[in-house]
Amino acid sequence: MKANFNPARNIQNLQFFGEFGGVNPSIEDSSTFTFLKAQRMEELFEKELEGCYLYSRHWNPTNHYLSEALARMENTESAMVTASGMAAITSTLLQLCSAGDEIVSSRMVYGGTYAFLKNIAPRFGIHTRFVDITRPDVVEEAITPRTKVLYCESMSNPLLEVTDIPALALLARRHRLQLVVDNTFTPMIISPANLGADVVIHSLTKFINGTSDTVAGVICARHELIHQLSDVHSGTVMLLGPVMDSVRAASVLKNLHSLHVRIKQHSANAAFLAQRFLEYGVKVRYPGLTRHPQHELMKQMMNGDFGFGGMIVLNLDTKERAYTLMEKMQQANLGYLAVSLGFYKTLFSSPGSSTSSEIPQEERKAMGLTDGLVRMSIGLDEAMPDTWARLKPCLDEVEKMRVVVE
Repeated sequence: MKANFNPARNIQNLQFFGEFGGVNPSIEDSSTFTFLKAQRMEELFEKELEGCYLYSRHWNPTNHYLSEALARMENTESAMVTASGMAAITSTLLQLCSAGDEIVSSRMVYGGTYAFLKNIAPRFGIHTRFVDITRPDVVEEAITPRTKVLYCESMSNPLLEVTDIPALALLARRHRLQLVVDNTFTPMIISPANLGADVVIHSLTKFINGTSDTVAGVICARHELIHQLSDVHSGTVMLLGPVMDSVRAASVLKNLHSLHVRIKQHSANAAFLAQRFLEYGVKVRYPGLTRHPQHELMKQMMNGDFGFGGMIVLNLDTKERAYTLMEKMQQANLGYLAVSLGFYKTLFSSPGSSTSSEIPQEERKAMGLTDGLVRMSIGLDEAMPDTWARLKPCLDEVEKMRVVVE
């Protein structure tokens, strides 16, 4: 099951030159495009024509460059960038499903995804069954004749559960379903399409861009689906209009070429801190620790030496302790108390009261998503022993609170 695939090499083998020979491709900063023949415009409304552009909500050359690079990274036939990760998720699911259809989804997904599936999709007659995605038997029990899509995250947000993608792919094939995987937490580390996924989605906002200055997403899939999404008459991306700005697309494309270096450093730093947290006695969840329930599964699915990712989750038991630790870490210049992830600085938040707050409290409790959790996106610090030396006193202060309370 382990893939012998190097996504970084696939990207590095691409060559895009600028209009005048620039080493970076030119940015096409136009909303609309001219035609020499009126007949050509008519033809483009009926079918896509190679090298022809109509309107930037449909396609733009700069967005095409980034889409092609991301398709190479995920080893899919094609890809299409969008204005956000949520735009990629919602456009895909609305393209694949119609009124009366059902989705079987992991119960542990990003809060925005959960809110869409629970509150918005039913308005279109699309209903979702939420299950424990780590149990393929439970997933299969939830499948009905109305099911069209299996939806999951390679590594769940925020509890870092690792999905058995090959097992879900077998279920999808058996029941003729589409397996859609959000791979935002593990770009380059896991390649879902190589493991049987039909569609791979990313929030480019996070690790792929890496500089917290852009909101964007991508859908990576077979040519047929990408053509459907961009169809001028029935494509959800074309008609709902979540177009990515071409200037931002050019920026993400430049950052993409350093992703393999950044991911390795994020992973190495996270592994260092996870081990220190474990030795200190903090309840820590990190897939690189052998005690993680899906540690061996992730080892089997991983590409090369990109590591186990840059995300760590701590359980401080109470909201007060979680908040205190985050505030003290920010005061010690260890990072920022902020949502999102993949930045060069460490970012930390309490998902129960932020990114997963859309999930009802009783459901969060059943999942183990308590108010005492701290989700950490580990940055690119160069000297991790120094980072730990400044972090440990923050933990000591939180530990004093435990003694006082108990």
